[in-house]
Amino acid sequence: MSGQGDWKIPASVQPKAADVRYDLERAVSAVVSLSTRIPEDAFTAEVLGTERAGNGVVIREDGLVLTIGYLVTEADTVWLTTHDGRSVPGHVMGFDAATGFGLVQALGRLDVPVLPLGDSRSLKVGDRAVVAGAGGRTRAVSVELVARQEFAGYWEYVLDEALFTAPAHPHWGGTALIGPEGNLLGIGSLQLQQGGGSARAINMVVPIELRPTETTRAMVSTIWPWRIGSLKSTWSERAVTTARRA
Repeated sequence: MSGQGDWKIPASVQPKAADVRYDLERAVSAVVSLSTRIPEDAFTAEVLGTERAGNGVVIREDGLVLTIGYLVTEADTVWLTTHDGRSVPGHVMGFDAATGFGLVQALGRLDVPVLPLGDSRSLKVGDRAVVAGAGGRTRAVSVELVARQEFAGYWEYVLDEALFTAPAHPHWGGTALIGPEGNLLGIGSLQLQQGGGSARAINMVVPIELRPTETTRAMVSTIWPWRIGSLKSTWSERAVTTARRA
């Protein structure tokens, strides 16, 4: 998996505040860095590794973070780091094998903005958006929605209508797809190649409307009824890294 490290998106593809109708700096500040450790004897350790790094998006004032599930599956240690370098531990709430979403609860104050949830069906092919990783605007990419179509992974994972954006974000796992109104429209999952001889890298994004419609603390255990153990019956033991993961 690609690490976070000290890097920036090329200035030519970074989003500009003047090009959007919302507070860009506030929106991208809702994305946090996520790092996890997984026991060496875990079911997914050989395929996905024992140290994983990516991103997550704060979706509730109490520090509930939405991410992509492969980053947190079977994790026994989770750390969340804000755009200004503050780190707090987290607790995995669960992983949904049907959508690929994962939930983490911050165990300390993150003190970052919450990114409001939207509906990706409002975004049409050709529309502009932002794919943001942790670290602020310099780690965000101004993108175009290039396709909406079914995605089927050979590890028994199917989305009826996934989102595909370009140019690709280099650290895509758990990134936030932010729409024209400043709402969260999806979570980054994969990097793929589009086209033949002149193929370009694109990102596959899981649409946000696949989530349950409520995320209150009292309902997490019932509307996000995810169990880490369900992964064993859902994913095959074949490698799932052909489509590169962040």
